[in-house]
Amino acid sequence: MTRKGQSITLSISERDKQQLIELAKEHGMTWGDEPNISRLVKAIAQRELKIERNHDWSQDRIQALQQAMKALIDSGQTEPATTIAQLLLERSELTLPLRQELEQMIHQPISAWRSQIDQFIRQEQPFQLAYRDAADRLLTFSIRFAQVKFREKRHYLECWCEETEGNHDIPALHHNWTLRLDRISEAAVSRLSGKWKSGLDTIEVEMQLSGGLAFAYQSRPADRSVEWESGIKIVKRQTSSTFWLLREILPYGKDCVIVAPDTVRDRVRSEIAAMFAEYNDFLPE
Repeated sequence: MTRKGQSITLSISERDKQQLIELAKEHGMTWGDEPNISRLVKAIAQRELKIERNHDWSQDRIQALQQAMKALIDSGQTEPATTIAQLLLERSELTLPLRQELEQMIHQPISAWRSQIDQFIRQEQPFQLAYRDAADRLLTFSIRFAQVKFREKRHYLECWCEETEGNHDIPALHHNWTLRLDRISEAAVSRLSGKWKSGLDTIEVEMQLSGGLAFAYQSRPADRSVEWESGIKIVKRQTSSTFWLLREILPYGKDCVIVAPDTVRDRVRSEIAAMFAEYNDFLPE
């Protein structure tokens, strides 16, 4: 006995037919061992397969996934980053430059330097790397402590280096460097002999918080003590970088004042004086 069914005619190009065959193969719609378009159409009609538009993702969603992918790359998680890249490549909304960037990332796996750095950090093994700074100068750093830290939407390698030339921090913190991970893309990483340090160099900074900031402030892991004194909140904190400290406190203006040490207080004063001078240049005569 034969099974009698109804037939339909599809007016499609040979290219579209091949794509339907590929879809049937991809979703397991076969007759015997061969992909079968009829089974694919039947599965769609019976809602076993769901049809969705492939061009309705907003740019905000694409950018969010792109940022997540870069964050995963920076943190050394290359496999989930590649998964996100492949997901994005399935979309039709991508710009050509972004599509090319993602394809390059997938076909040219992330350099081994990142996993090597992570391994050195886990093993507490000193290492050396080459780094290209913002001025496109190639620098070499001998590192005896390092950690990957997320700051302001980006991952950095914070490290204690033997080299101090060109470091603009105060003398007590000259050995501490903050290196952008995306500028180590062509780095040569190699093992160094010697001992691993227990951490970055740090200094204690005392801050006075007033106004609404005093009440809103929540203690940070680096804080040594947080106390109230005559309506002022006194915070003593260990810091390894005046650059990042100033980035944090300057937006609070007069509500956050550095009391000690003098080297950091003078640096804040110089920064404020430079800002005042820049604004003063625009005052009408």
